Amino acid sequence: MQNETLIAQSNKIDEKLNKVLDHLKTELNSMRAGRANPVVLSRVLVDYYGTQTPLNQMANISVTDARTLTVSLYDVSALKEAKKAITAADLGLNPVDDGKVIRLSFPQLTEDRRRELIKQAKKTGEDSKVALRNERRDALDVAKKLKKEVSEDEISEFEKLIQKKLDGAIEKVEKLIKDKEADLLEI
Repeated sequence: MQNETLIAQSNKIDEKLNKVLDHLKTELNSMRAGRANPVVLSRVLVDYYGTQTPLNQMANISVTDARTLTVSLYDVSALKEAKKAITAADLGLNPVDDGKVIRLSFPQLTEDRRRELIKQAKKTGEDSKVALRNERRDALDVAKKLKKEVSEDEISEFEKLIQKKLDGAIEKVEKLIKDKEADLLEI
């Protein structure tokens, strides 16, 4: 493959595939697996003086034990709002505060909840696969537009390269989903 446009497109698809995989990892990490994990609170936004502020930017979040998170706010006056935001995030956690810190206890997951989370993880994985395929389609569309400038052999080689990259990314998605499923089934 000699054409600079195809080479640039190949590099661009690498970046896009990696972004999709990174997004999937973030989504899977934020799924609760019955163990205390500060990442669960990464999407919680607190109304802090009229501004939606991520909780992890306004507090120290630490794992006290296997099933407990402790949230120590830098500004204790925001405790009530932080507690309200955690409850509103619908994480299945009940925040308890002692006036200084918020404690979150992670209950043992029921079998039904585990199955529901596995289903959610698989759906997220399928969404990622669709996004990966869309990136492939976009890259191949660019190659087809270059048919007058590039030889058929180069386009064919490019299509094979893109397919190989897609197959590798889909394998990674399947492994991530399989690992998450094993993590969720672990008691």
